[in-house]
Amino acid sequence: MSLHEDASRVLREWSAPDAAQDELRAAYGRHLGTHADGVWRGCAAGHITASALVIDPAGGRVLLTLHPKIGAWLQTGGHCEPTDTTLAGAALREATEESGIGGLRLLPAPAGLDRHRTPCAVHLDVQYAAVAPAGARAVISEESLDLRWFPYDEVAAVADESVVRLLERARALL
Repeated sequence: MSLHEDASRVLREWSAPDAAQDELRAAYGRHLGTHADGVWRGCAAGHITASALVIDPAGGRVLLTLHPKIGAWLQTGGHCEPTDTTLAGAALREATEESGIGGLRLLPAPAGLDRHRTPCAVHLDVQYAAVAPAGARAVISEESLDLRWFPYDEVAAVADESVVRLLERARALL
C-alpha cells in the first residue's frame, strides 16, 4: 500500500470528534482524490503533513518545539518522506527525529486535523499523539530552535489555538 493509499484509508476510517473536524476530513479526502501527489511537498495545491504531540501523561506535560521558520511553539511534525509508508509512521518518525526520544508510542488513530498556510504551501496536517516513555529526556535537533516540556495548563500561554485544541483532543484519547 502506498502512502497516498494509507492516507486515504486513514481519513476514510477516522471518526472525527466534531462537525468541523469531519468537514476537514472530507476536504482532505477530496484533495487526495484529485491530487495523486497530494502527500508530497511538491504538490503546489497543498500537501498532507504528519505531526505528533509528544505527551508525558504521568508528568502532566507535553513537549513542544520552537519552529525555526514559523517562530512558534508547536508539536513535532512535518513533511512526509519517500521512505514513509504510513501516516502514523511519518508522524512517529518526525516525533522521534525532532524530540530525540526513543520508544515513543503513537496512539493508533489521529487526534485531529489542522489546515494552515506555511511559507512553502498549505499544510493539511494529520495530527497524532505520541506517549513518551517514563523518564524520557528530549534532545534538541537541528530542526528546532528550542525544545521544552510544558505543563498542560501552560500550553495556552505559549502556543496557538491549534496546539491547545490538539492537546485537548489528545488528552481525551488518553
